[in-house]
Amino acid sequence: MKQGAQGSAATGNPDGSGGLGGVEGVGGVGGGGPEVRAGVPRVPVQGRGVEEERGGRVDRAERVERPDRVERADRVERAERGVDGGPGRGDAGAVARGEHTHSETPIPRPRALVQRASVRGQILDALRTALVTGELTPGAVYSAPALGERFGVSATPVREAMQQLALEGAVEVVPNRGFRVVERGARELAELAEVRALIEVPVMLRLARTVSVERWADLRPLAEATVRAASSGCRATYAESDRSFHRAVLAFCGNEQLVQLADDLHRRAQWPLVGPVRVSGRGHADLLADAAEHMALLDALIARDLDVVRSLVGEHFGGAR
Repeated sequence: MKQGAQGSAATGNPDGSGGLGGVEGVGGVGGGGPEVRAGVPRVPVQGRGVEEERGGRVDRAERVERPDRVERADRVERAERGVDGGPGRGDAGAVARGEHTHSETPIPRPRALVQRASVRGQILDALRTALVTGELTPGAVYSAPALGERFGVSATPVREAMQQLALEGAVEVVPNRGFRVVERGARELAELAEVRALIEVPVMLRLARTVSVERWADLRPLAEATVRAASSGCRATYAESDRSFHRAVLAFCGNEQLVQLADDLHRRAQWPLVGPVRVSGRGHADLLADAAEHMALLDALIARDLDVVRSLVGEHFGGAR
């Protein structure tokens, strides 16, 4: 009996059996609790150890976890402050997740990601140019690997650029094949012109009454750039200068959402049509006439001639621009 009592004191089990029973809380759960004998400390039921312990005794789990929590909190604090050789602020999240970044050498920001983003942007610009010039044929399907080989890059940046064009409505995804260039007709072009007019015409008329002459004069280099681009006969070059001029005009309204929406509609209106109209439609003469309207509109805005502004804006959005 004496030996049994010693066994219970050592194992935490009153009856001296199963040394892990008391630690794991198997005995006494659901019953009246373990029997208390003279000279044998009572083992608390699991889940109530912290509340029932007195006199500085600490539950076993608490003794194990508390130093770890303190150490983690200290590492997070040092990471936030970047002192004592701890990781920088960018590694605080990793420390909080328990990753041992305090012993690792800091890794500089990788150049590959920057280069990849740059390549993707260049491919996106090239694809947009190919769309405007009609080099990417409406209705045709193009695969990312084939286009990647054409541009001398991997398929990944091409695929990412094509996905962006899909969001813009220029192409559509064809499962297991690639991307199909969207086919457009004259009706869609007329609808785009109507929507652009509903957005831009009222804004331009309001700006004509509120923007100073000096600020309008600052846009003359952009208007002149459209004339030079139209003279070159390059549709892609003119398309970019055309949008730049319109963005600068609308930017005076101070509504970035409106400027982005109008620019997106403008870009869509510049994609080629399907069929013979795609070849014979907006030729060199049309580009020159469009650029001349930019110059005339700017002159009217500087002169504050609202009647001429209203007439020119109406003509400018009368067709595809």
